[in-house]
Amino acid sequence: MRRIACRQAVVFALLIGSAGTIHAQENTMRENPIFGQIFPQGEKLPEEFSAYFIGQAYRAPLVRDEALNCPVSNVTFSPGCRNNWHSHTGGQLLLVTAGRGYYQERGEPARLLLPGDVVEIAPDVEHWHGAAPDSWFAHLAVETNPQTNKNRWLEPVDDAQYAAATAGTEEFRSRMSRTALRNFDALLPACKSELEQSDPELAEIVGNFAFDEVLRYGELDERTRRMTLLASAIALQAEGVYRSLLDAALDGGVTPVEVKEILYQAVPYVGLARTFDFIGIANDVLRRRGVTLPLEGQSTVSPDDRFEKGLAVQRSIFGERIDRMHEEAPENQVHIQRYLSADCFGDYYTRGGLDVKTRELLTFSMLVSLGGCESQVKGHIQGNANVGNGKATLLAVVTQLLPYIGYPRTLNAIACLNEVIPE
Repeated sequence: MRRIACRQAVVFALLIGSAGTIHAQENTMRENPIFGQIFPQGEKLPEEFSAYFIGQAYRAPLVRDEALNCPVSNVTFSPGCRNNWHSHTGGQLLLVTAGRGYYQERGEPARLLLPGDVVEIAPDVEHWHGAAPDSWFAHLAVETNPQTNKNRWLEPVDDAQYAAATAGTEEFRSRMSRTALRNFDALLPACKSELEQSDPELAEIVGNFAFDEVLRYGELDERTRRMTLLASAIALQAEGVYRSLLDAALDGGVTPVEVKEILYQAVPYVGLARTFDFIGIANDVLRRRGVTLPLEGQSTVSPDDRFEKGLAVQRSIFGERIDRMHEEAPENQVHIQRYLSADCFGDYYTRGGLDVKTRELLTFSMLVSLGGCESQVKGHIQGNANVGNGKATLLAVVTQLLPYIGYPRTLNAIACLNEVIPE
């Protein structure tokens, strides 16, 4: 997963570097709205290049300053379009930005390409690349060693060769529902790319179950579902999954403040040591998106009133039970009850950015994902019910977490749910 994340970072660095060119070519994008993507689609290939393509392709030069000596173009392929076998005397880099495509070197199996993938093509290696049969595809083509780099065009990739090269992956994809394909691509593109190439049968099983069948259960709104998945990934210590889910969450309307508050909410439940690396991941992703850090502060308490305000929040969630916990605590454990009121609830639950109802749902998601916290899970099931997250909502959350946390933790959570809120 770290390898994929590094690839995505390379792509994004180039995207940021070309931002000025993107704005300069907005008219081109508007004139060619065929395939939505971050870069302009450009014009149809001129005849000198289109003669070496089967199907329709488009090109948009992105780097205009010849003094930089780094030609970069966005190349877009319509479904089924591919170029001839060819080689470059100076090599080439392909940075995949949109859609689904393939790359194949002579004598090697074809490689499925998805956004975030990087293809390093050595000088004089014969190869071809293009779109999948049923998908548009776009990549940045970076000319390496441009002073001496020349193309050597060879024979076309005929229909039989193309069908054979794409058959394995396309066959299993045909057994995945369109909903599964769309959601898998949106939520975990890096994992999907890896599984499609190494374990296509597992990709099919996971895709249809986790990204179609499970998503049909319950009535969680999309933003809430994505926030609970982020909270779960932190508790599971799933860094690669968290990174992909975070990009999807931000694209789906979760705000940077909400992203940060999910992390802050994780500190008292998952622990600082387990949350720290995820704070770093979130910072990287937010900075890549142009977000200035630190964000505006959300704290609403002071050292003088954090205990009282935290205790008030506890009482609003759990009722008189909190007073009994303070009264009945052994003398040598009173400090823990004060920590819970002042720190866990005073420092975190009183913060802005997320309301108490959402924080309780996130806490439930994290405790269920941690496992071995059934006593706390039961307490927060009651707390959720008290603030308006009923059994149907909690069951919907557990169901959405199932593919990520597995059946044992899911069944333990449901047992707690049925004990606290019987059918």
